[in-house]
Formats: sequence, C-alpha cells, structure tokens
Amino acid sequence: MESGRAARRYRTREFAQLTGVTARALYHYDRLGLLRPVRTSNGYRAYADDDFIRLEQIVALKFIGIPLRRMRTLLLRDAREIAGVLRKQRAVLERKRLLLDQAIEAVQRAELAVAEGARPDVEILQKIIEVMEMQNDAEWPLKYYNEAAREKIAERRQTWSPELQEQVSRRWLELIHDVEVALGDNPAGEKGQALAARWSGLVEEFTGGDADVTNGLHKLYEDKLNWPSEATRQMQPFRITPEIWGFIERAMAAHAVNAPRPISPPTPR
Repeated sequence: MESGRAARRYRTREFAQLTGVTARALYHYDRLGLLRPVRTSNGYRAYADDDFIRLEQIVALKFIGIPLRRMRTLLLRDAREIAGVLRKQRAVLERKRLLLDQAIEAVQRAELAVAEGARPDVEILQKIIEVMEMQNDAEWPLKYYNEAAREKIAERRQTWSPELQEQVSRRWLELIHDVEVALGDNPAGEKGQALAARWSGLVEEFTGGDADVTNGLHKLYEDKLNWPSEATRQMQPFRITPEIWGFIERAMAAHAVNAPRPISPPTPR
C-alpha cells in the first residue's frame, strides 16, 4: 500500500463476497472475538486488508478441525505452542487417512473380483462394512447436535484420552450396577438421592451443563433404535433396563429435576 494512501475499508456484504465466506459466518467470528472489524460512526462493521489474512488463518484452522472457540487463544499463542496443537490435530487426521486407505483398499479388492467375472466373497464385503463403520463411528453422533454443540464437543475431544475414557466407562458401569442393587430401596431416600446425584454428575461431566450439548444428547438417546450396529454393540455392557430408568427418574423427580440421559462412555470421541 502506498504511503499516505487511506486504508481500504469493506462493508460486511462486500467482504463476504470477496472472501467467499457468508455474512452470517463473519458475524459469528466477530461474536467469538476471532475477527474484529472496526465500527464506523453509524455502527456498521468495516473490514480492512489485514482482515483477509486473519480470515485465511481462521478458515485454515477450521478446515483441519480446530474448534472455533479455541482459535482465539491459539492465534495469540507462541508459535511453539501452536505447533503442539497442530501436531495433535495431524495425528487425528492421519488416523482418518488410515481408515480411508483401508476402505479404498477393500473396495478395490471387490472391484477387482467383479472385473474378473467373480462375485466379491463375503470376507471382502464384510471388510468394506467394517472399515466404513470404523470411519463413521466418531462422526455419526454429531448429527444430533447443532453447530454450537459440535464445536464444544470438538474442543473437548482435544483433551480426551483413552485413559480418561476407561475411567469414565468404569464409573458408569459401577453406577449402573449400584442402581440395580438398590432397586428395592426408596428412590426418594438417602441412597436413592445419592445415586441420582452421581448420575447427574456423570452426565454433566459430558455436557458441561451446556444446554446445546444436553439437547443433542437427549436426541441421540431418543433415536437409539437407529444407531449403527457397532455403537449398539459397544453399549451392551452399559445396558440400562426399564427398571433402572424408572428408579433414576423417580429419584430425580423427588427433587423436581428432569431426568438426564446417560452418556455413552465407549462411543468414540
């Protein structure tokens, strides 16, 4: 830019057209503090040339799966810290690539069998189904959540580990067993209320008390008859009978609390 030349400003609609990003997305980035245009005297947003660079950074980080709510802190960090985050995200992408490569290989084997005039055998077809289910395991629950909830879940995945998954799974198994043992007790009694508190606590560890995540979780469990077969298989150790449900619901109703749905500890994150 030439010295002394006034900096160019772009209104929201013009900036959106130039960048290919919707105005709605720009408003959202503004609310999150990721991309802060200046305000004109009459209150309109005005973007500058430097905002093009910042938007490119946002789009790139979003493309590789970094949650929006984490970007503001990330963009302000030291380059070495950013490298660590990118390294973790690369590991996630490499796992997805491995699954895709396995799926492609299985499909190619089936394709070759057909080209040679034979029917693909059962083993090949089962492998295709297995690999595709593995590919979809981590993503299928997200369809029950809105965009805000998906961002929060994605952010939480960054700190999730197999060790933490095992710990949460064990606590759910212990709780389900303890409720089953207490079915003959009064749900409004001391033991029933303690079990209800543990149940609510485990659910809140997943939802963080967030309404968007909680609503999505309810939708997920209301549609459990349509879950993928692998997800249903993973849930078998955590089977909750109608009797267990009834006990927990009555225990929570004793304090006029809506009964939350249990999370699925083994569901891939």
